[in-house]
Amino acid sequence: MTAATSITVRVPLAIRHRPGRKTVVTPMTDGIAPATTRADPALVKALARAFRYQRMLDEGRYASITELAAVEKLDRGYLGSLLRLTLLAPDIIESVLDGHTTDGASLTALMEPFPIEWARQRDRQWSPSPPPPNLPIAARGARDGRPA
Repeated sequence: MTAATSITVRVPLAIRHRPGRKTVVTPMTDGIAPATTRADPALVKALARAFRYQRMLDEGRYASITELAAVEKLDRGYLGSLLRLTLLAPDIIESVLDGHTTDGASLTALMEPFPIEWARQRDRQWSPSPPPPNLPIAARGARDGRPA
């Protein structure tokens, strides 16, 4: 792109350093506060690692879980439990990332064996909880998968 056809977009934001993480802070627009999440950082990180390791296996970078565990310096049993997180129902994964899980959805609880069938997973204690009440009605319905 040449200088004559380039477009510059400026977004006012600030980066705040917090213990163990950085947070991007944007200015409030039209009196609406920026969205916050109650997502469990350990659980989000575990999900990200699980999908990363699964992708490595799918791409053939490693022939087995044992080989991957050795290279990543992880216990094979722990890696197997971590990879099992990729079998969670998509709506449960989404609720974890959005921070809308029940109190029972801790990393420890999700690392325990769980049924592969998504319907049976939803019956567990750690199924998605309803969104917080401060969301507009349309947003609540959209997050629950119901029409607004």
